[in-house]
Amino acid sequence: MKLIRQNIKRIATVVSIVLLSLIVYGAYSISTQGQRWFASSSNKYMRKSKINVTAGNILDRNNILLAATNIDRKRVYSSDPELRKAMVHTVGDDANNTAYGAEAYMANYLYGFDESYPERLVQALKGSKRRGKDIKLSLNSSISKKAYSLFPKDKSGAIVIMNYKTGEILTLQSHPSFDPMNLTQSDKDNPLKPFWNRTTMWVSAPGSVFKIITLASALKNIPDAQSRMFECDGALELTHTTITDASNAIHNAINLKKALAVSCNITFAQVALEVGDTKLQKTASDFGFGDHFLFSDLIVEDSAYPLNNRSEKELAWTGTGQSSLKTTPLHMAMVASAIANKGIMMEPKILLEVSNEFGKSSYFFKPKIYKKAISKQDAETISLYMTEAVRNGTASSAGVSGIKIAGKTGSSQIDGQANANAWFIGYIDDDRYPFAICVAIENAGSGGSVAAPIAGKLFKFMTGR
Repeated sequence: MKLIRQNIKRIATVVSIVLLSLIVYGAYSISTQGQRWFASSSNKYMRKSKINVTAGNILDRNNILLAATNIDRKRVYSSDPELRKAMVHTVGDDANNTAYGAEAYMANYLYGFDESYPERLVQALKGSKRRGKDIKLSLNSSISKKAYSLFPKDKSGAIVIMNYKTGEILTLQSHPSFDPMNLTQSDKDNPLKPFWNRTTMWVSAPGSVFKIITLASALKNIPDAQSRMFECDGALELTHTTITDASNAIHNAINLKKALAVSCNITFAQVALEVGDTKLQKTASDFGFGDHFLFSDLIVEDSAYPLNNRSEKELAWTGTGQSSLKTTPLHMAMVASAIANKGIMMEPKILLEVSNEFGKSSYFFKPKIYKKAISKQDAETISLYMTEAVRNGTASSAGVSGIKIAGKTGSSQIDGQANANAWFIGYIDDDRYPFAICVAIENAGSGGSVAAPIAGKLFKFMTGR
């Protein structure tokens, strides 16, 4: 009998531990991924409940109306069709054609699901239809429209602009786009997939913009990195591959500052081989490669550093930004932001404020540090090198007279593409305009000739030049 009681106690203890673990895990999952579950298309409760609620408004950072519910209880968007198309992937649409826009991802606010039972009781006693809360986003309408107007109309890609000190997103733009109030059959049939949000979901090798991370690894792991002279004689012969530079350029003796400015593949391949795969991977990890992104306001595809088939060939190409590297435009904007912000990477955010119909706020934006990517000293060195790339290098077309701009171009070669993907990342090195940018254009060619000029025009627009 005594043995039976002991066994019962053991079983009860085990069951209690399992139940407690499930409760803790459930609480953790709701706190970290609750928005994802709530916005899921499989959430039948939310779809049914929305019928009995008038959705709140969506506004930009300057209180420009982006979405509202009209007197016929239909969801309507900005009266400006260009603005609608420039913002639809972030604002979302009523039919949820673009997944995880604010319409779906922040539906708990817009439809009042975050309200307490006393609040709901008060509304019920009033006898009026329940109204959700208004949300203010960090988006800037004028910057978004300008960015939309500059993107090549026949191409796909993305533009991301964020405040590198706070993480606030000013535009999160995917191309091609669509008009949520004038959806056409051509939109549905478009092979470039206008409903797909490329800023957060499209992953590609970043090309030479990744050389910023290779440079960071050199500064950390090679004692004489800044003074070292590398040799570029036009070709680096390795087993099963030969690395060359654009137009078969020969740079001869070259330091890292100049190598970044002219985007010398041979130098950065040599750096990767000297640093080694383990240390280069660690530096990439410090910048977020390999992380499982769980941001409060956004769904973002994870970036990946290649882990398999790590031959000399693959390591060398990784150092130049190729191999099997995968990243999103938003993440590369975060990388640029980390350099601009003295090594501190901020969490990207789009929600500034939540308020009820009477103007009482229940949420205010708070900046959140995502991680420390690099030391302040190394960030300042990389910033100096990126400034040189704009002044006297491949990123010169991103420059703005009288404003200090730092940047890096990239052209990533992907199997099966007719042209390279054109990349630019950079920022305005000025506390008055703490803005970082990523421009990525698929099948477009050189980052210096295609992506950097768009960034330069946006820098001019944001600084009033």
